[in-house]
Amino acid sequence: MFGRLRRKEKTEESAKKTGSAWKRAFGGIFGRGGIDDDFWEELEEALIVSDVGVNTSMQIIEELQELADESGWKETDEVRQALRDRIVETFDGLSEEDPLPDDTSTVLLVVGVNGVGKTTSIAKIAQSAKSEGRSVLLAAADTFRAGAIEQLKIWGNRLDIPVIAQNAGGDPGAVTFDAMSSAKARGTDLVIVDTAGRLHTKHNLMEELRKVRGIIDREGAGYTVKVLLVIDGNTGQNGLSQAKAFTEAVRCDGVMLTKLDSTAKGGIALAIAGELGLPVWFAGTGEKVEDISEFDPEGFADTVLPESIAS
Repeated sequence: MFGRLRRKEKTEESAKKTGSAWKRAFGGIFGRGGIDDDFWEELEEALIVSDVGVNTSMQIIEELQELADESGWKETDEVRQALRDRIVETFDGLSEEDPLPDDTSTVLLVVGVNGVGKTTSIAKIAQSAKSEGRSVLLAAADTFRAGAIEQLKIWGNRLDIPVIAQNAGGDPGAVTFDAMSSAKARGTDLVIVDTAGRLHTKHNLMEELRKVRGIIDREGAGYTVKVLLVIDGNTGQNGLSQAKAFTEAVRCDGVMLTKLDSTAKGGIALAIAGELGLPVWFAGTGEKVEDISEFDPEGFADTVLPESIAS
C-alpha cells in the first residue's frame, strides 16, 4: 500500500524516540572495551528493559554468544551489528504476506483492548486504501460504546466512506452480517470491521469476538479474511499477553503498532514477532489520518541500533 522508500523513512521518523531510549540503554554497553560475562548480562538486561521480553531476550543472547564463540569476536561492535541483523531477520521472516493484496477482496477484522487507537487506525487504513482507488466499507461492530459508533461515523463522513451501524447496545454479530451483505451487494473491495475494545481477560467478550469472526467466515465467500491486532507501543509486556489472548480467540494474522512516535521502548514489537510469529504490518506514525506506514524492519533497526549507537 505504501512506497518502499516512504515506508522506511516514516518508520525511521516515528521510531526516533524509541531510538533515543535504546541509545540510553545500550550506548554504554556497546561503548565498553571488550566482551566478557558482564557484557552479556548487561546486554540481556537492556533487552528486557526495552520490552523485548525475557524469553526473546534470552534466545537472542544465546544465539549471539554462539556466534561470538564461533567467529572469535573480540569487539562489542561486532555483537551490535549481529544484534541489528537479528532484529531485521526476526521481522523480515514474517513479512512476506501482503496485508491487503490488490488482487483480492478483503475483510479486515480489527481487534484490540481499549485505548490503543483502534478506531483511528481503521480510519488511517481506510483512507490509504481509498486513495489507491479501492472501494471501502466500515462496520461499527463496537456496539458496547455509543461513542465508538459515533467516532466511526464521523470518520466515515470525513473520508466519504460508508459505515454500517446499529444503535448502541445492539448485536455486533448483526452489524457484521449486515456489513457483509452490503459489501457483497456493492462489490466492495475492502471491508473493515471495528470491534469492541475489550479486556483480553474477559471470557464472555472474547466469545462475542469469536462469534463475529464466525459470521465473517460464513458470509465472506469471495473475500480473504484477515485479523489485525492493534497494540499500543507503550504497552510493554502486557502487549504480549494481549497478543496471545487475541490470537488464541480469533487467529490474528498481523499487528499494527500505534504510538510508535511517542513510545519510550518499542521492543514489544520484537517480542510479539519473536514469540508468536506475528508480523508487524503497520506503524502509526502520528495523529493525522495520513500518519501511517507499512512497518519497515530496516528502518526500525537503523533507528534503534544505528551505525554508532555510542556516539
